[in-house]
Amino acid sequence: MSAAPSKTRQARRQSRQVALQGLYQWLLSGEDAGSIDAHLRDQGGYAKCDQAHLDLLLHGCIREAGALDAVLARHVDRPTKDLSPVEHAALLIGAFELQHCMDVPYKVVINEAVELAKGFGGTDGHKYVNGVLDRVAAQLRAVEVEAARAGRASQKASRP
Repeated sequence: MSAAPSKTRQARRQSRQVALQGLYQWLLSGEDAGSIDAHLRDQGGYAKCDQAHLDLLLHGCIREAGALDAVLARHVDRPTKDLSPVEHAALLIGAFELQHCMDVPYKVVINEAVELAKGFGGTDGHKYVNGVLDRVAAQLRAVEVEAARAGRASQKASRP
């Protein structure tokens, strides 16, 4: 594999991490997106981000938080305001990417959100994020999820 795709993946991963930090700040403080964005630009790691993806995630999640929470509410066991801020931020990022970043496969979206929860959240928060986003993906990307499931089923059927 060439270095460029790997570098792009790392920059996107860094964007998600910085967006998580910004959303965490927003969930706790309610500051406006511009103030949070300015604060993030002064943090280490910002220069390594895919800055366009970071802007899309941070500003998109804040702008669409109500709609994203409505999608998540169908799949969580409590009001989203009662989730830990890290899990909530990871779920917002995952739900946003599932809705708006069709170039990112749904499995990658879920995996990246799980990794955020593992890296920044509580002990088992990543399991919760995984379960919720798996159900959200089935809702938002039904065709892609069904195709993946059908492919796995045919692989199992063809094994001796």
